[in-house]
This record gives sequence, C-alpha cells and structure tokens, in this order.
Amino acid sequence: MTEAAATPNPPRTRRLDIPALLVRHGALVALILLIVVNLAITPNFATWQTLNVNLTQVCAIVIVGVGMTLVIATGGIDLSVGSLMAIAGALAPLIFMGRLAALPQPLAIAFAFLIPVLVAGAFGWFNGWLITRFRIQPIIATLVLFIAGRGIAQVMTNGNLQVFKAPDFQFIGLGRVFGIPFQAILMVVLVIAAAWALRRTVFGREILAVGGNERAARLAGIPAARVKRRVYAISGLCAGVAGLIVIAINSASDANLVGLGMELDAIAAVAVGGTLLTGGRATVLGTLVGALIIQLVRYTLLANGVPDAAALLVKAGLIVLAVWLQRQRSHG
Repeated sequence: MTEAAATPNPPRTRRLDIPALLVRHGALVALILLIVVNLAITPNFATWQTLNVNLTQVCAIVIVGVGMTLVIATGGIDLSVGSLMAIAGALAPLIFMGRLAALPQPLAIAFAFLIPVLVAGAFGWFNGWLITRFRIQPIIATLVLFIAGRGIAQVMTNGNLQVFKAPDFQFIGLGRVFGIPFQAILMVVLVIAAAWALRRTVFGREILAVGGNERAARLAGIPAARVKRRVYAISGLCAGVAGLIVIAINSASDANLVGLGMELDAIAAVAVGGTLLTGGRATVLGTLVGALIIQLVRYTLLANGVPDAAALLVKAGLIVLAVWLQRQRSHG
C-alpha cells in the first residue's frame, strides 16, 4: 500500500458563502448596519431617550405586524387593520368615560381594554368568513372593512375628537415597568408567543401548510377555512390592541387618524423581515426586525435633516429590495 493510498483524505473545509448569508439574513444585517451608521453620524443616538422614542413609535407597527405575518403566511392579506384600530380606539373612550353605560371606574377601565379588542377580533373573523364562505380574494374582502371600518368609527364618535385623561387606561401606552415602556413589554410577549406558536404548535404548522399549498392541505385533512378565519381574527385582535396603545399615547381618539396607513407599515415590516408574501413561510422575529429597520430609517433621515417625504421613498425601496431577496432565496 502506497503512502498516498494510506493517507486519509483531508477534511473538506466549508467555504463561507457570504452572498447566501446576505440573502438569508439580509434584514438582520441591514439592521446592524443601520445601528452602526447611526452611532457614527447621528448625534445622541446611543441614549435612553432615543431608544425610548424609537420603541414607542415601533411597538404598534410590530403588534399589527404579528397578526399580518400570520395572515400573509396563509397566502392572504389584511387591508383592514388600520380601520380596526380606529374602531377599537373610538370604542374604548366611550366605555371608560361612561358614554355607553354608567359603570364603576375599575370595571369601566377593564371593559375598555377587553371589549374594543374583542370587537376588532370579531371584525377580523368576519374578514376570514367572507374569504372562506364566498371565496372572495383577501384583498377585496378586507377592502370592505378598510373603507367601512373607519366610517363605523366616525359614526360611533359623530366625527368628534375624544380627548381624555385616564391614567389607569393610558398605562397601556404610557406606563413603565422597571423603567421599560409597558407597550414594549407587551410587544415582546406577543412576538415571542406568535413565534413559538408558529414553530411549535399544530396550528402554526397548519398555517404554513395552508399558505404553501391549500389544496394539498385540505387533502391532508387540515381545516383550511377554520385556519384562515382564526388568523384573520388574530389579526383583528392585534389591531385592536395597537389601537388602544395609540390613543393612550395621544390622550385622544380621532377616528379620522388612528391607524391611518398602518396596513402599509405592517405589510412593509412583514416583507422586509423576510416572510414570503405568497405564503407558506413566515418569520415573526423577522417582522420585528423589519419594523425596526423601517423605523430606524425614518429616524435616521429626520435626525440628519432629510425631509420625512424621503422616508416614503426609502420605504418603497426597502420593499422592492425585500421582494428581490425573496426571489433570490426561492431560486437559491
């Protein structure tokens, strides 16, 4: 036996495929780069005040984005989330200010948290019912409440601005726990719960199966219609929570403005975060990263004297880039 034959083959070293890593983890890389750039060029970026500003502005987007991620994972879309925020935001003050019924204040505050969120969830379920019962395309079905929902909120308030001062209720938007904004804690809990459910539960696997191939999912015994109704209901619940946070921060509820454009921000966060817009694959943590990117881009431009309108152009570019990365990943 020759020495060449006796010598074992040297182990192959795995080459670091940087382009593949960028495609797979592009959102996280972009977030890290944004932070590094801001540390270099943005005054007072590394302060608690800056962190607080960005956290309070991104929480509602992330919470709505959690529900949107589940909807998009089934191959759908939800354009009604902004209007559902307006409905929840209009209903809550009517409850805790006693305009619907005279209730003890603690009970009124509890109902103001519970009932508007459940109402938003019921409207979300209605979206899913329209889609599954009448085979309406999701973009059309949710467009109904996108238009009518804000009208419902305006009718509930007679088009009037509701100004209030209710510290117990406003804790959801202004309260702090050990110095951390309560809404940020709520956001993290929802993100972790949704990410766990998507990866570890039967319901999560059903969501991805329906989005990947609905016909095959039905043949496998998955109740696709029930899964869709549930995810739209969850999207409505998330929108309701976000609506309460927004009015709590503003100490006022304006049916014309609460949630305005939120559906676009949520969809952008989902797309930038890496969830396939065609369904079948989703990442809730990616949605969190995507929302942070969008917020940091806007903050960076404003902090360095760039008009806010430029942020819209950058946001559009980020969505285009996210779609391109998705195509590269699917062809890879």
